[in-house]
Amino acid sequence: MIRVAIVGATGMVGRMFLKVLEEKKPNVDEYVLFASSRSAGSTVHFMNKDYIVEELTENSFDSGFTYALFSAGGETSLKFAPIAASKGCTVIDNSSAWRMEKDVPLVVPEVNPGDLAIHKNIIANPNCSTIQAVVALKPLHDKYKIKRIVYSTYQAVSGAGQQGYMDLEDGIKGVPPKKFPYPIFGNCLPHIDKFLDNGYTKEEMKMINETHKILHDDTIKITATTVRVPVFYGHSESINVEFYNDFDLDTLKKDLANFPGIIVKDDIENNIYPMPIDAAGTDEVYVGRIRRDFSVDYGVNLWVVADNIRKGAASNAVQIMEKLIEKE
Repeated sequence: MIRVAIVGATGMVGRMFLKVLEEKKPNVDEYVLFASSRSAGSTVHFMNKDYIVEELTENSFDSGFTYALFSAGGETSLKFAPIAASKGCTVIDNSSAWRMEKDVPLVVPEVNPGDLAIHKNIIANPNCSTIQAVVALKPLHDKYKIKRIVYSTYQAVSGAGQQGYMDLEDGIKGVPPKKFPYPIFGNCLPHIDKFLDNGYTKEEMKMINETHKILHDDTIKITATTVRVPVFYGHSESINVEFYNDFDLDTLKKDLANFPGIIVKDDIENNIYPMPIDAAGTDEVYVGRIRRDFSVDYGVNLWVVADNIRKGAASNAVQIMEKLIEKE
């Protein structure tokens, strides 16, 4: 019997877990929904029935769960994921708490599904901006070997949770921001997460470190600038890649188009390129504006777009669980 716990079921990603699970209908026998004491007792309609949300406690996993999808913040994950894991439950965690731990696989199913074989009941879901980037980079690294990456991101406010979403919605009405340090409506903030001593933000370092871990290659030189933009859903990324080996541009486009989870939208004569408004509500990674970088010997520019709450969070976690169920 496969029992699944949804931890953080009433949050933005938690509700997307439920939506994606309703769509995909994995082979699960029973779900139990958990949240903090603030949301416990509320009713959520899911899978054609009403669920009463239970309060997450240290005893929540005593009844036995096969899997748990966590999206309740790093502190909750640090406290409760080991408890669930100790009871034989495999945790798929959406926070940053476990991503860089040596014994915790950091998985994007299209990219490194083999890493699922080494887990010790905790699996980390990567950062939303990293997930879409490595899907696009994986087939290129395998074939041409990446030397250097320059990330420039344009990230939706939903990546900052419900409060970030509301800052944009309120900002349209002229209401001052509560989540961001400055208004996001009509503005761009080159500031996602905290600034570090090296001048980068935590978000930028997440992209750098997670790309190395997922692609199993610390030799790739990577730099990043991450920017919050006034878009509700869908992260966009300009990715500049330098290879060790030469490539044919048409072949490279086919390499991308043939890779699972990627849709190439690259017809500039007809103004066809990926946009967040098109990616919203989907699970694919869209790639376009594919062109040579003439400033280096073997370089290419990519424009990569995906729904940050679906593929960047909920859908990726559900895909991980589906892979585990398949193995069983």
